Amino acid sequence: MSEKAGRAATSRGFGRVIVFVYGILAFAASGRATFELTTKFSDAPFPYSLSILAAVIYVVATWALATGRRRIALATVSFELLGVLAVGLSSLLATDKFPEASVWSDFGAGYGWVPLVLPMVGLWWLYRTRRVG
Repeated sequence: MSEKAGRAATSRGFGRVIVFVYGILAFAASGRATFELTTKFSDAPFPYSLSILAAVIYVVATWALATGRRRIALATVSFELLGVLAVGLSSLLATDKFPEASVWSDFGAGYGWVPLVLPMVGLWWLYRTRRVG
């Protein structure tokens, strides 16, 4: 799919909704990560580093989805899903490593589980709108 066709797919309908939700999550995660980094990073560096990573992933995924860069979108959304699953499970099993929550802790419970559901929806949408042939 060309970049122009990819942009057209995200400029209307459900594609626009996905880009909008990713944008909100990118903004929220970036704000959280910036606050944690500047005010209390030494309290829990591991989970706060994961929040920074999540923010970067959301920003790149938003950009990739909005501009039709499907390979980058697929990579970042897939990484996001793996990150949410790994961090979510780790935060439940290794509570000593997570004295404070990250964006992906407890499978994104602090964000209404949107971090868990959104990459599944994003991957479904990328699959559904792929160009076959």
